[in-house]
Amino acid sequence: MMAIAAWRIGRSAAPGTYPALLLYLAQLAVNALWSWLFFAWHMGAAAFVCIVVLWLMISATIVLFGRRERLAAVLLWPYLAWVSFAGGLCFCIWRRNPVLLG
Repeated sequence: MMAIAAWRIGRSAAPGTYPALLLYLAQLAVNALWSWLFFAWHMGAAAFVCIVVLWLMISATIVLFGRRERLAAVLLWPYLAWVSFAGGLCFCIWRRNPVLLG
């Protein structure tokens, strides 16, 4: 659904398309960073901060996509819901395992 949303925005030549897609790509990079912070490097606090930033970036992407095409924005809602759930898990795991994820 994320790829379809980006495709729907990318096929448009409307003004403001480039910043919306740039933000979309940036939040994908932050998403990848979170995986490394949490799973590979076991940095719980940094991973939680990262996921909060990711949540804000996804929200901003939804707003920018929504200005171009409502369906593209709606297609990102499940992604935001999933990141919200993952953020809650990240916080709980980090707080309950300070030695492992300091």
